[in-house]
Amino acid sequence: MAGKVFLVGAGPGDPDLLTVKALKTLQSADVVLHDDLISSEILELAPETAHIRTVGKRCGRKSIQQEEINSLMIAFASFGLRVVRLKSGDPLLFGRAGEEIDALRSANVDYEIIPGVTSALASAAAVGASLTHRDKASAVVFVTGHHAPAGSNPEWQTYVRPGATLAIYMPGSNYESVANRLVAAGIPSETPCAIVSQASSRNEHIHRTSVRDLSVAPHLPAPAILLVGEVFQTRDAEIAHFAPGSRVPLSGHAVPVLPTSFEVFADNQVFSGD
Repeated sequence: MAGKVFLVGAGPGDPDLLTVKALKTLQSADVVLHDDLISSEILELAPETAHIRTVGKRCGRKSIQQEEINSLMIAFASFGLRVVRLKSGDPLLFGRAGEEIDALRSANVDYEIIPGVTSALASAAAVGASLTHRDKASAVVFVTGHHAPAGSNPEWQTYVRPGATLAIYMPGSNYESVANRLVAAGIPSETPCAIVSQASSRNEHIHRTSVRDLSVAPHLPAPAILLVGEVFQTRDAEIAHFAPGSRVPLSGHAVPVLPTSFEVFADNQVFSGD
């Protein structure tokens, strides 16, 4: 009996951000091959009978080769098993899914891709800013801080455009170098940015800064993402989260403050109430 491989996006870390389809697929898995960044809370959702194996590739330490990951997926599927290749965020963004899809196709192994919430979206939500804005950003560009082969860097001048928000995955720890590359690509040094570490997890950290001051920013734990653009002005985020009179704390929760009177306009009629 032929098996099947599912390339599943596990989201940025919070188990509640798994899609319903991702959860159902994970709960029916015979084998789970997962990245290092997958949280233990998510792995606990797999069946107790499932074979779970770490196949993460982390920078700076010896790790499994991509060819071995491909071979494992093909081998397990050849035994008729449901194989979940569990990737953090969305599997189709900087997750080597293209190489794995090519290997599965070459081996005539059936596969399905299940999208997930990518970290740029979770990070923007944590910051409290929209990645797009009618007055500030009409495009979003996803780039990576490093590229294969090791040591080479993509030329961001190719991607950066005025009026675009930039989401830099895996920016590394040399923020000064990143800032220099941004300026060289045409980004003004006063452009606001935010470093978001471990978005959506209980260990989430956010550091707001500007391109000019990136060199003195703290090195937050990986995984981290760097968001760059006018949409990340502190004032905008403060309006979104801390507008005076819009929310007040009550028993540890934020609740909306309702007006004492209101007017509703509909079909040229005015309805008032208290």
